[in-house]
Amino acid sequence: MRPLLSLRVISIFAIVAFVLLGFKTNDAKPSSYKCMIQMTNYLGEGAYIAISLINSKDEYEATLYVQGDDDEWYFDIKEWWGFQGRKRTTIDAITGATISGGERAISVIQIDDEKIDRGYKIRFESAVEDQEYYKDDVEFELTSESIKSKVGGNGFIRYVRMIPQ
Repeated sequence: MRPLLSLRVISIFAIVAFVLLGFKTNDAKPSSYKCMIQMTNYLGEGAYIAISLINSKDEYEATLYVQGDDDEWYFDIKEWWGFQGRKRTTIDAITGATISGGERAISVIQIDDEKIDRGYKIRFESAVEDQEYYKDDVEFELTSESIKSKVGGNGFIRYVRMIPQ
């Protein structure tokens, strides 16, 4: 009787292990990208820029980086603030100083590999105090090609260059 009980225990353990191993874990691994933003030669204060991940339904999914670390002015980035202000997720580790006219800034952003070539976009919104706000200063499809390219801007941003690390 003893060997039969041991065989049952081993069989049950093997079935449970097999079922648990059969479940797929989240294999999404973030990759790092250097992101260089080159500004146009405008006059005025430094620009606040929000870099966001946009899903295929044109909805905000995540904040990737924010140029401008004084949260008192985040509401000037209107569309992004509508998302970020409701969510109130922490962005302390993904912020940097504003960028003034003619300057450039390089930051490192993290993007999950599973988002590439899946209908997602990257959006760069820009705002300058007492000047314009550009919802889609730069916006592009997140593809294997675009993630290592240079994309022109429509407002305060001259262009953005992405470089995989």
